[in-house]
Amino acid sequence: MYDTFDEENYEPVERLNKSQQKREIKALHELAVKLSKLDIQPLERMQLPPELFKALVDVQGMKHGAEKRQFKFIVKLLRQSDTESLVATIAGLEEKKTEQDKNFHRIERWRDRLMEDLPNAITDFMAMYPHADAGQIRQLVRNAASELAASKTPKSHRALFRLLRESITPE
Repeated sequence: MYDTFDEENYEPVERLNKSQQKREIKALHELAVKLSKLDIQPLERMQLPPELFKALVDVQGMKHGAEKRQFKFIVKLLRQSDTESLVATIAGLEEKKTEQDKNFHRIERWRDRLMEDLPNAITDFMAMYPHADAGQIRQLVRNAASELAASKTPKSHRALFRLLRESITPE
């Protein structure tokens, strides 16, 4: 019998150990879950393969058992594609969402502070945001306080929030 093994052209195949494979599959599963929670518009902008896009859209309306099988399928599709760009895109979206949340909470804190301590708070606010309309802010704070005291719909409270958002949010 002839030996067909060619030592000169032999290149060993490097395989990951089982623990490393499990870690990679877990990371892909977490990526799949994050992708499935996105709306359709961001998914369309990512230019995903059509089969992966359809699988991600389909999983959004599934129950537990079917969802679990669908995520296994999505992980299989992710293993066949380049996920580095997807991870970077998800990180960018999460960073943008975090910044929006911080800005929202900053506006809420200013609104609450203005409602509690108008003279000092309005001075501090105008020092930080000189382009804001102090007279309109004072009027909305007074109206919001009277609505709150009379248990009315907080229209002025909402209007104050919108005005503060326009003043604080950089364009």
